[in-house]
Order: sequence, then structure tokens, then C-alpha cells
Amino acid sequence: MNTFFKAGSMLAVAGAVFGTAPAVADEGHEDGETYEVNALGHAPIGVMGDHRHKQGEWMVSYRLMYMDMAGIQIGTDDVTPETVATTVPNRFFGAPGQPPTLRIVPTSMRMDMHMAGIMYGLSDQVTLMVMGNYVTKEMDHITFQGGMGTARLGEFRTTTADIGDTKVAALIGLTDTVHINAGVSIPTGAIEEEAQILTPMGGTPTVRTPYPMQIGSGTFDLEPGITYSDRNDSFAWGAQIRGTVRLGDNDEGYSLGNRAMATTWLQASLTQGIALSGRVQAETVGRVDGIDPAIAGPVQTANPDFQGGETVTAFAGVNFAATGGTLKGWRLGIEGGLPVVQDLNGPQMPTDYTLTVGLQKAF
Repeated sequence: MNTFFKAGSMLAVAGAVFGTAPAVADEGHEDGETYEVNALGHAPIGVMGDHRHKQGEWMVSYRLMYMDMAGIQIGTDDVTPETVATTVPNRFFGAPGQPPTLRIVPTSMRMDMHMAGIMYGLSDQVTLMVMGNYVTKEMDHITFQGGMGTARLGEFRTTTADIGDTKVAALIGLTDTVHINAGVSIPTGAIEEEAQILTPMGGTPTVRTPYPMQIGSGTFDLEPGITYSDRNDSFAWGAQIRGTVRLGDNDEGYSLGNRAMATTWLQASLTQGIALSGRVQAETVGRVDGIDPAIAGPVQTANPDFQGGETVTAFAGVNFAATGGTLKGWRLGIEGGLPVVQDLNGPQMPTDYTLTVGLQKAF
């Protein structure tokens, strides 16, 4: 609720500031054509690598993406913590201190990702992009007593925070409306994060956190894609297909699942400085390949097979663009997402909602 209040306050302020920008816009150059600068010039803020810049033009950006997860799903079905604790087998059963079923059950997770990016127009057809990020995560758990039954021993929270992986890409124009996204992810994010837990026997050791709580992938990843976008005076529309291909295992003996994503959007102009957007995104994520020998425990997040799945998410957003005055060149985007379909591999926490807020400045 606090997140939505902050977003609503920012929306009201932005509407007042950008809505009172001068009516006459300066001209800009986007994807090889000259347009009046307005809020339709960029895709919704949740879309990455959507536009190119003219030769010699720079753009700096900052995004904050917040994600909230809660509950438990197996496939598309909701299940209770008690069901997981009494019926889902523990992959590590047989090792010392490992019960037969999952006795630690995550119930909610929150993530903040701060993303800072730079784009540069190498030519009118090629734009270079670099993006770094800082990630914080926290996850709440229930620990059940001993090796069986539904008696709860207690609850605990784990937290991790660090620099994430770095993205570099070239956006290569094929036509005025279509470009290739040729990206690489560099493994600058941590994969050895630790936190204190509560075990079913009442111990409180510090252990390596499971895969969803790690910050980076630990692998070099290819991030290919293709983007189409176009617009007229009143509307903008586009589509993008992107993927993530892991190049081998990391130093801990595993690789995260490959990803494939497709999204399409439509924007409508209210004024030159304000545009509303709607977007749908479908994504598939593979299971973890391999296993980190330091990640083991009676918890679903430690099992490489209980990762990934298929999702469809609907988004609504608003873009603001300052078309003149002292704020000329600044853009503000806000976009919120709600899941439509989530088909998850094994017991996992489904996403409740996402919220992305971003600032961009071209010069």
C-alpha cells in the first residue's frame, strides 16, 4: 500500500509539472525520423532497449523496479504452507539433519532493483547501451517443527543486497521502425550471499541463501532480441521479443534457466507531454541447470527443479515528457503490472504485482 501511495503522489506531481509544459515542442530525432518531442517518443518504462538515438546523442536513465510475491503455487494451483511441509519431498533427504519433506516454507518476497543506464548514438542506425543495477531482496519463511506434522516452530526473514550483473548492448537498426537488440550480460553480481535461518530443530546457522535470493547469475549470458515500434500523432505501438541464453555453468556449478519474453504495447496521447499505455507480456523461464553444493536444505527455493515457469502479465502505465522550459528533455515513466496467468514449476511464490518508475534525460 505504501508503494502505491508513493507512486500515486509522484503521478499527481508529474501530471501537474509536465502537463503545464509549453504547448510548442522542440523537434527530436528518433529511429531515423524527425518528430515533435512528446510522450509517445519512448515505449512504456518497463520495456528495455525500445528506441535508438541519433548520432552523437546521449541519454541517461534511472529506473526503480519493485516486485512483490506472496503465497505458494504448484503449477497454477494455490497450496498452503502446511501442504508443502507435509507432502512435498525434500531433495536432500538422507543427508545429515535433512527431513523427508520441506519443513521451511517461504511465504513472501520483495525485491527492489535500482537500474542506471547510459545510451549513446554511435550512428543514426546503431545505439550503444550500458546498464548497471543494485538489488535488494528480502524473503519471509515459516519453519515447521521436527520431521513431520504441522506444528510451527517460528518465522524468520533473510535479506540480501549487492551490485547486480551489468548489461551491455547494441541496438542495430534494420529499418526506421525495426532494430535488433544484441546484448551481453556480464556476471558482476554476487552468487555467494549468506543469511541466518531457523532450522526445524531450532538452530540458527548462517548459510548460503538459495537461488532466488542470490543477486547475479554468475555466467556470461547472451541477450538477443528484436524490437518494432511506430507511431502517429495520437498513438504509438510496438512489440519486442527478447531472450537470455546462459553460456555454461558458473563457478558454483550451475546456471540459471534460459529466458524467452515477448511483449506488445499500445500508447495513447492525452497531450504532447502525457501518454497512457497498456502492455501485455508473456515469459517462460527454465529450471536451474546443475546445483550449488553449498545450497541445500528442506526448503523449496534450494531445489533447482522448483525454479522457473510460464507467466502472462498485464501492465498499465503513463509517460510524461517535458516538451520545453527548464525541464526540456526530461521524461518520467510509471508502469504497474498484475499477473494474468502463472504456471510455476513446483512449489513457488507467485508474483502479486510489479511497479516500475523511471527518469530519462537525452542531450
